[in-house]
Amino acid sequence: MSERAARIYCFPHAGGNPRSFLGWQRDMGDDAEIVAVCPPGRGPRYQEPAITDVMELADGAAASIVATADRPFVLFGHSFGAVLAFEVARRIGGLPDFRHLVASGCAAPALLPTRRVVEAARLEGRAFTEAVGFFGGLPPEVIADEALQDLLLPHLKSDFRMVARYTHRSATPLHVPVTLVNGADDPHVKEADLELWARECTDEPAQHWPDGGHFYFDGRPSAITDLLRPLVRAEHGANPPASMHVEVI
Repeated sequence: MSERAARIYCFPHAGGNPRSFLGWQRDMGDDAEIVAVCPPGRGPRYQEPAITDVMELADGAAASIVATADRPFVLFGHSFGAVLAFEVARRIGGLPDFRHLVASGCAAPALLPTRRVVEAARLEGRAFTEAVGFFGGLPPEVIADEALQDLLLPHLKSDFRMVARYTHRSATPLHVPVTLVNGADDPHVKEADLELWARECTDEPAQHWPDGGHFYFDGRPSAITDLLRPLVRAEHGANPPASMHVEVI
């Protein structure tokens, strides 16, 4: 008897397009269904009021996952998305099908927000663009063109301000395994920034340091899909083909 494909709920970085994760489906094959989490006010949900608080956003995402949990699943988040995935994990830790949290490109939540993020969130215009350019991920044409910045960066600004207002609170450690993935050359997240992650989970989190910077998986999705696949691979039988979609959360 075959099993349904596991799910990987993917939370994008600040200002990120959730649909960018859907390209990972080919690498994951039938082992898992990639579910890109789209917050209110973005993408197909552009007509909904945007949420500007990490905790409120986590509440909504957690409620939607609880309502639809019918198979094993993993949470993956990158940078801002890792903070959000962590807060969602705290809210759904009792679900039996929740199997793993993968936090990518993110310092321990207790260290957030970092001073650089707080300072960047206060800036406007070119000063903001130059400040966030430190993290990478902005195409050169956006950095050079203020008209493109006005068109493409409002969500990025909103997310930076959301993280700048984030307040970490102590809570019961997560009982699911946690894996931390960070680019070896990431100027924003260093090994020392990960040490306090150990307080957030009952078992020591695994660490992986693929080559690259903050966006180590750009153009090289295998840097992360090769880690995700063993986490969700079914032990018996073959899974049916996984679909590709953006989750409305």
